[in-house]
Amino acid sequence: MTGICIYFQVHQPYRLKRYTVFQLGSDHEYEDEQLNTQILNKVADKCYLPANEIIHRLIKEFPGVFKVAFSISGITLEQLQRQRPEVIESFQRLASSGQVEFLNESYYHTLAFLHSPAEFSKQVELQHSKIRELFGQEAVTFRNTELIFSNSLATLIGEMGYRVILAEGAEKILGWRSPNYLYGVPGSPKIKCLLRNYRLSDDIAFRFSNRSWPEYPLTADKFAAWLNSTKQEQLINLFMDYETFGEHQWEETGIFEFLRALPGAILKYPELFFLTPQEAAAQFSPLADLDVPQYVSWADTERDLTAWQGNSMQKDAAKSLYRLEEAALRADGELLNKWRRLQTSDHFYYMCTKWFADGTVHKYFNHYASPYDAYINYMNILDDLSGLLHEKA
Repeated sequence: MTGICIYFQVHQPYRLKRYTVFQLGSDHEYEDEQLNTQILNKVADKCYLPANEIIHRLIKEFPGVFKVAFSISGITLEQLQRQRPEVIESFQRLASSGQVEFLNESYYHTLAFLHSPAEFSKQVELQHSKIRELFGQEAVTFRNTELIFSNSLATLIGEMGYRVILAEGAEKILGWRSPNYLYGVPGSPKIKCLLRNYRLSDDIAFRFSNRSWPEYPLTADKFAAWLNSTKQEQLINLFMDYETFGEHQWEETGIFEFLRALPGAILKYPELFFLTPQEAAAQFSPLADLDVPQYVSWADTERDLTAWQGNSMQKDAAKSLYRLEEAALRADGELLNKWRRLQTSDHFYYMCTKWFADGTVHKYFNHYASPYDAYINYMNILDDLSGLLHEKA
């Protein structure tokens, strides 16, 4: 028997408005409300609502059998609560089915663990409370921003009471081993690690509509047969952005028809079954400990931190941001919230200068003219916030 574990990441940042040096000291509103509302509405209508409706129908069609998991960043949840409450209600309907697990992450979808473990822990606690409030679940599974993972992160997460953590199944940490097993973490016997099968995940997330791909078109039956071909292994983890459905892969590509047909196609094989990350960790024993002293992520071909910390602009911006931590914590309230929103990983992603194998991906998500514009804009805002924090002190 081989378990199929599907997890979707749901995240929309607060995008920053154009902010020049001439606004310093006079304009303390940093976010582009019009752009944020426009994108949120588009993604809600094109992805969240139709995909949630399909998953709800599949849950009813396969009661107690079809299962998925979601991780929704706190800042996405608060935007949806304020502007699209019907999307929250649709996720709550999924939660009430008992066939959907909601995972924990950092509330602001940040890189905080790399710079301030104390701040990171606070954001994890905020997210835990939000999940309990909205979905009535006590999260036991953790996924870090962009699947950033290391031994030290897993150790801290285990100490915080989590029992499951997700990571990228990259060759540089697996070597000859397969991602299709449960793994342990050195020195943390209570926590178990699920690894993303990035090839199979990316077949859906990135290659689905690529007409030059030799396997195009990808059908549910074909994909289910691929999964069945690995049935001698323990667990296949399919992790991807939820926006794959309807946004990254448009409705016209047939992505929703693929989603509708996939559970039935998989369940034609008696050796395959669905389970959530929590259930996978409870059902299987780790094959071995996975030693990951250096950080790994699911980003780009390198699977490292260079998408957010690969150049001097990104490093300077992060250093300047976390230099304000003590002042922000003292200020509390709205100023602390502004500082935390500026930690969102997307702001650093926009500054990435990797225009090689991964250039198209970075351009697609970047609403700035260039990474340099993103950096200058961000630092102008940070200068203004710094002034406010010092006035407050």
